Amino acid sequence: MYLLRAIVRPEKSTIVMKALFDAGFPAVTKLSVFGRGKQRGLKVGNVTYDELPKELLMIVIPEKDKDFVIETIMDSARSGEKGQFGDGKIFVTKVEENYTISTGRKEV
Repeated sequence: MYLLRAIVRPEKSTIVMKALFDAGFPAVTKLSVFGRGKQRGLKVGNVTYDELPKELLMIVIPEKDKDFVIETIMDSARSGEKGQFGDGKIFVTKVEENYTISTGRKEV
């Protein structure tokens, strides 16, 4: 199992979540976050916005689906055909164990 954490533009989060749902991956956790990437924020006139609003989407998936889900997220989160700075990042982490709280059962 893998945990994918995708940081995307707020206006793209609904699009990404719909693409994941349509692809058969409805279980997603969404958090509103703030941050900046390599571009170090956004400068408008004399004002610099160091922290920009983003959405953090977290999804746990089987190993066999990892590449497909990453591609689904990238395709739906990308701005335009070539993408733009600030479109986001995807972080991939192996999940060693997970449990369902209601049943106390360890998932495989």
